[in-house]
Amino acid sequence: MGNKGAKNKKKDLTVLTEEEIRFLLNNTHYTREEILRWHAGFLKDCPKGELDKKQFTNVFKEFYPQGKAEKFSAQIFNVFDSDRSGKIDFGEFLIAISTSSQGDVKKKLQLGFKLYDTNNNGKIDKKEMVKLIEAIYDLTGEQNRKNDNDPKQRVEALFNKLDRDNNGTIDENEFIDGCLSDPVLMRILVPQV
Repeated sequence: MGNKGAKNKKKDLTVLTEEEIRFLLNNTHYTREEILRWHAGFLKDCPKGELDKKQFTNVFKEFYPQGKAEKFSAQIFNVFDSDRSGKIDFGEFLIAISTSSQGDVKKKLQLGFKLYDTNNNGKIDKKEMVKLIEAIYDLTGEQNRKNDNDPKQRVEALFNKLDRDNNGTIDENEFIDGCLSDPVLMRILVPQV
């Protein structure tokens, strides 16, 4: 009976355990000292040790004041929120930052693929890609959406390049191989997160 309360005790997200530090050392490109500095900064901005979707969107609004950040930031949030808790804890945050800023090209492309695969089924369909391109346009304040800038036309051109088996979807290998073979395509499809 006495253990019942301990069993339901919630982890203190403001404390970084030695086990968590070791995990981050093995899964990021940061040293122990850098991890501790990142953690202190994260706690300064997120005193509860986690970041919710609204806070995350507000950060994007600061960087893109001229655009509408909600759609794009929601998708980035979903990619970073790897345990689907509705919040980003420090570990999720640092792994995503490390991958997007210091990760090797393949890891960045895998992260980019997850960004477009909005339903997490391992494939990108045209509807998903149009939705994300529109979100990027909204974020950056892009008003010209005609001709080559039309999201649907842009997606058709991208699918012509990437969908090698012509099945109407792009799998992770097609996405990565296509981006690796075309640096311009990579810059378009995988924005710096």
